[in-house]
Amino acid sequence: MWIRQTHRWVSITLVLMIASYPFVMKMAGIPQWLLYTPLIPFVVLVLTGLYLFAQPYARLWRRVG
Repeated sequence: MWIRQTHRWVSITLVLMIASYPFVMKMAGIPQWLLYTPLIPFVVLVLTGLYLFAQPYARLWRRVG
């Protein structure tokens, strides 16, 4: 349950970060690392998404085996 909630909230965070990206690019003198911050929630989304995707198959595999 908590992984699904985390996945939802992180996806909202990622969408907001990507939506603000054009405004950040117009600023002068932004640090280079700031451009890579959307990768953090992206990695979390990939990991939680893979877990949520594999969960039904793992349950089926445990039941069969």
